[in-house]
Amino acid sequence: MTTGVQTIIYPVKDLAKAKPLFSALLGVEPYADQPYYVGFKAAGQDVGLDPNGHAKGMTGPVPYWHVTDLRARLAALLEAGAELLQDAQDVGGGRLIASVKDPDGNLVGLLQDASA
Repeated sequence: MTTGVQTIIYPVKDLAKAKPLFSALLGVEPYADQPYYVGFKAAGQDVGLDPNGHAKGMTGPVPYWHVTDLRARLAALLEAGAELLQDAQDVGGGRLIASVKDPDGNLVGLLQDASA
C-alpha cells in the first residue's frame, strides 16, 4: 500500500549553489544540512538535495512513494518489469529507501519510514 508521493530528491552537483535556490523556492531553511544530503520540509512535502545522485544514476528529480512494506512493493515492481537501481537500504533511523527504473527509463523511488 502507498500513502502517495511525499518526498522528491533532486540530484545536484553543487550543494552550496542549490541550497539558497531551494530555500528561496520553498520559503524555508533546511531541516537537514549535511555534506551528503540537504533536506527541506514545506507544504507537506520533503524535498531533498543529493550531491551523489548523479553517480547513483539519477538523471533528474526522483519521486519517492511512501509505502508501508517497501520490500513487498519492490518485489512487485521487479516482477512487473522494473529494473533495480538501488536495493532496499536503511538510511538511518529505520527509514528504508529503494529505487527502480520503469521500462521507459523513468526513475521511481520507494520510501518506508520506521513507523510503517
